Amino acid sequence: MSPSAAGALAVLRERDFRRFFIGQSASLLGDGMVGVALAFAVLDLTGSPADLGYVLAARSIPMVAGLLIGGVVADRLPRRRIMVTADLARFLGQGTMAALLIGGHATIWELVVLQAVHGTASALFIPASTGLVPAIVTGGRLQQANALRGLVLSVGKIAGPVLAGLLVAVAGPGWAIVADAATFGLSAITLILLRPPTHRPPPAQSFVRDLREGWTEFSSRTWLLTLVTAASLTNLLFAAFYVLGPATAAHSLGGPAAWATIQAVLGAGSLIGGITALHIHPRRPLRTGVLALPLSALPVIGLAAHLPVIPVAGLALLCGIGMTVFNTLMETALQHHVPEKALSRVSAYDWFGSFVCQPIGQATAGPLAAGLGTHPALWLAGVLQFLVALGALAVPAIRRLPAGIPDAPVPAHHES
Repeated sequence: MSPSAAGALAVLRERDFRRFFIGQSASLLGDGMVGVALAFAVLDLTGSPADLGYVLAARSIPMVAGLLIGGVVADRLPRRRIMVTADLARFLGQGTMAALLIGGHATIWELVVLQAVHGTASALFIPASTGLVPAIVTGGRLQQANALRGLVLSVGKIAGPVLAGLLVAVAGPGWAIVADAATFGLSAITLILLRPPTHRPPPAQSFVRDLREGWTEFSSRTWLLTLVTAASLTNLLFAAFYVLGPATAAHSLGGPAAWATIQAVLGAGSLIGGITALHIHPRRPLRTGVLALPLSALPVIGLAAHLPVIPVAGLALLCGIGMTVFNTLMETALQHHVPEKALSRVSAYDWFGSFVCQPIGQATAGPLAAGLGTHPALWLAGVLQFLVALGALAVPAIRRLPAGIPDAPVPAHHES
């Protein structure tokens, strides 16, 4: 291993992060299988892209709605304990869904309910996870840790769809979801083994005051407010890729194998993006991240343009690179520039804002395609997504934010 590669992986020498990394690696591999499995489970049941949108929205809505609560809880209680509880809930929910699908008794409303369980648990897990990582990683290795998490997500996106495509073709989608349930169980075990520093909760105060303090820390940073707005609109528009993409693949690109290929290549792009984020150290990280973000619109435009599988997969590769570089640099900036005592709450506002519009995109993509036609709907989503991503560069605070230098304390008069 070269010295540069060894340095990039030095964070894995830290015992607690290594354990956390193993559990997350397994969990994200399982999640990579579910995108393909769930899409074709719903299409097998009803054949309706709109129903797929409703099932996806059923996970997103409670996740988004619960994030702010999750942020407050994670700043008050031990974050590891919250994450273990969330993993066990997802283990049970995904296991139940797998049993229903394998037994041939699943209905759309049952999938909706079980995905709502998944989303609620994720709302608790996500802010706690963002707050836990800086506690188990040396500060100078935060970008490495976030880049490695992005790499694991990428590997899951590559291997997960391939495994899911094979399982869907050979045994049915339920077996891919069995694997996902098992990985949440493994993640819970690795989290139980962690020994993070003792959590020191803030002084007792009202839930509303905790939310207000988190909002003050969040809204006082122009760069963060702008990027979350851009991410929210991007996720609203990119939902068309996941709702209309499987139906497009089924009708004109070759079916589940084609969609699994596109998803796997998207994961390969994320892998390349993660490797890139491990090694780059830009002086202005958000400027670099936002320059990469417009690449995420390319596969939507490719589907809109009736391109064959291979060109769409190539555009998905670029999409994966851009998304992972952006996400890694943004999360690292958040962890460097926000005080630890408010990190989970600010992270919750970040996740809430970024995903609040996604369920709208998931629920409306099918009806929009029914009204305009699938390809015009994809054109509209892709072009708008590209323009939104570029627009964030107009904000000076994004172009100028330095790497790893904390913001000045938030003035007291910012509180309302």
